[in-house]
Amino acid sequence: MLKLAAMNALIPLSIMAAIVGVIVAMFIVMSTLLGPNRRHPDKDTPFECGIPSEGFERGSMPVRFYVLAMLFIIFDVELAFLFPWAVVFRSLGLFGFIEMLVFFVIVGSGFIYAWKIGALEWE
Repeated sequence: MLKLAAMNALIPLSIMAAIVGVIVAMFIVMSTLLGPNRRHPDKDTPFECGIPSEGFERGSMPVRFYVLAMLFIIFDVELAFLFPWAVVFRSLGLFGFIEMLVFFVIVGSGFIYAWKIGALEWE
């Protein structure tokens, strides 16, 4: 009986998701059909701040930049798990504390490893 009540609560959400999906599909189709399709060489040339570009003079970005950005995102997302834990900290008791201590050890060891191999240095 409880499962049926939980499923009934999902029906309005499913209907709303279907309506949103239809609207999004309609917008995509309408913009494809009604949007301008004429191409012009002036519109296809790259520009920056209204000034015609003279090419990419700096060359490609170093791989170190991408590694540092990925490490930042990984550690940022992992540490975002601290907020829900902090909200329910008192109700989790000792088990929750030990769980988070293990999490800190894993995240900390990954951070120390990245630091030791020089992935966090910017040259």
